Amino acid sequence: MKTIAKETSIEFLEKKSRFIGYIKPVNTVLDAEKFIKKISEKHFDATHNVYAYKVVENNQEYFKFNDNGEPLNTAGKPMAEIINRLDVSNLVIVSTRYFGGVKLGAGGLIRNYAKCAKLAIIEAEIIEYVPKSIVLLDYEYTKSAEMDMFLEKNSIEIIEKTYNERVSLKISISDENLKKLKEIKGIIIIEL
Repeated sequence: MKTIAKETSIEFLEKKSRFIGYIKPVNTVLDAEKFIKKISEKHFDATHNVYAYKVVENNQEYFKFNDNGEPLNTAGKPMAEIINRLDVSNLVIVSTRYFGGVKLGAGGLIRNYAKCAKLAIIEAEIIEYVPKSIVLLDYEYTKSAEMDMFLEKNSIEIIEKTYNERVSLKISISDENLKKLKEIKGIIIIEL
């Protein structure tokens, strides 16, 4: 299975209409819908906030798209078709359009929403999907330098950090890196 490497955005103009494509890797439908809501709120004044997402969650595929007021199947569907054609999963794309006064017609809409999705996916880099787990770590401050080096060296995403009597981290980690992490002495690992 393939997915995308990073969250990013692209932008282009077509006959005075401004298209902004936002893309993010996600692992759950809830994450996809939160991202759609966030972008829609950010661009509340846009003419349209069209979206498409494809998520494999608990071995079940969820594939959804929406035209957000554009003529039926001229916006969300072309974006969904690009997702299928490029064979990527676990991502969400939102294409924001500010109407520039010149109608694009059905063909123009289809071409530009497909272009928006394709440019966003290419910009976000297609990579092989690596399943990750959410893990809590707890350790003494004396382990901080070693842990920081391990996390940076293995490009492990830190979701949350807390500094109290001990250091607590919430991380997203691959199975391969989790095995390496378990070899480090003096840390408490709680798998969620």
